[in-house]
Amino acid sequence: MNCACATRRGMLAGLACGVLVAGCSENAATGRRQFAPVPDDQLTLMADQAWAQVRAQAPVLADPAAQARLARVGSKLAKASGRDDLAWEFTVFDRPEINAFVLPNGKVATFRGLMEFVKDDDELGAVIGHEIGHIIARHPAERVSQQLAMEVGVGLVQVLLANGEYAEHAGDIAGALGMGATYGVILPFSRKHELEADRVGLDLMQEAGMDPAGALRFFGRLAETSASRPQPPEVLSTHPADAARLEALREAVAALPKG
Repeated sequence: MNCACATRRGMLAGLACGVLVAGCSENAATGRRQFAPVPDDQLTLMADQAWAQVRAQAPVLADPAAQARLARVGSKLAKASGRDDLAWEFTVFDRPEINAFVLPNGKVATFRGLMEFVKDDDELGAVIGHEIGHIIARHPAERVSQQLAMEVGVGLVQVLLANGEYAEHAGDIAGALGMGATYGVILPFSRKHELEADRVGLDLMQEAGMDPAGALRFFGRLAETSASRPQPPEVLSTHPADAARLEALREAVAALPKG
């Protein structure tokens, strides 16, 4: 073995381990350590750009009652989150999807389809609470950090292989490792994120004086609407299977403090 190559591999491996350890911290909302070193100001800049693109591409719903309803429900959950540092903004867009999102800069968006689908404010609160839950759990920072780490890791493998025994196959090996990271790390963390956001959202709902059972009603009906459509295997999905998610929600609601 070439001593210089061995030394270089050792230095690179040590550097990578040091970055990973230094980038880990415990999140109070989820109770686990996470790799999310991307700073909040960088996420805010990215979120500002994304929000500008959404506002430019999607029309705002011309329904004052729907806008007021979202602001009323969303502001309660935003207050419960304790993130007074964010400039919260609530907007309903005129699109038919049953969907919503919250950006790390506090911009909250729902689509007309969701506002028409929910039966009451508790169901709407379940969706917004879930989306704010992603922010409280720092899932955007974790996902961006994971993606950057994966790209750096794959590039590192290519460098290490470039002059070695498998040099001619370096690209193929790095590609296979990238795919393995996607299905073995990125997607599982996506499913974990969804379940964590559900639990954090339930806590926010309870803190805001809403009925957490609204989450069971909403996601139960949503599962019924998607039952007729082909679903990818859970291992290839960014979301947990409906049955698993609903079971986890039932357990989480039952575990909430009473009274």
